[in-house]
Amino acid sequence: METKKTYSFFYRNGLSLVFLGVFIVSLGMQCFTGWKVHNEELLKANLPTLGFMQYFSTGHFISATFENFESEFLQMAMYVMLTVGLRQWGSAASKKLGEAEDVDREPQPGPNAPYPVRKGGWLLKFYQSSLSISFALLFFASWTIHFYGSWKKHNTEQSFDGMPMDTAGAYFVMPEFWFETFQNWQSEFLSVLAIVFFTIFLRQKGSPESKPVDAPHSKTGKS
Repeated sequence: METKKTYSFFYRNGLSLVFLGVFIVSLGMQCFTGWKVHNEELLKANLPTLGFMQYFSTGHFISATFENFESEFLQMAMYVMLTVGLRQWGSAASKKLGEAEDVDREPQPGPNAPYPVRKGGWLLKFYQSSLSISFALLFFASWTIHFYGSWKKHNTEQSFDGMPMDTAGAYFVMPEFWFETFQNWQSEFLSVLAIVFFTIFLRQKGSPESKPVDAPHSKTGKS
């Protein structure tokens, strides 16, 4: 049985810590380079440049950041929800064909079960779908903030050219925002399709996202 005393903190949390680290570095570099790009745009428009902290309130930063967050959360929400009922023959990313799996069993209360399982009722009902609900809420929040940032960025660019500002309603039906949206969504759907399909025929020894190296192509699911 794994305990906190048995393994170091990094060993127990290495996957999260590494991804958190590369996320912070990548976001920091995006902020720095985005700030430089935006100031170049301001200089070309004969406008004063912004300090680094001021940049975080611009539509340029908000739009670029949250349009990416939005597509990632949409990808995960759809992946979690669609894998409940849909199957892909031979894929490690799919449940088995016609076989009951542990994830489908009815939750049973026990001393080590999460609190909502022990409590039951509406709390358990919510908890049973809490993963997809969380991703869906994060998607809608990110989508809303992306829209706000994109609208703000659009009006800033309008001011560069001496054009009138557009209302949020007017901007919502313009192709600019939806172009930003769909160019991110399609890449996320492609990446999910890639892992669903590639895991039928390709392997990665030691990865829980792959089937065992010696598993036949027809084997559906990881185990």
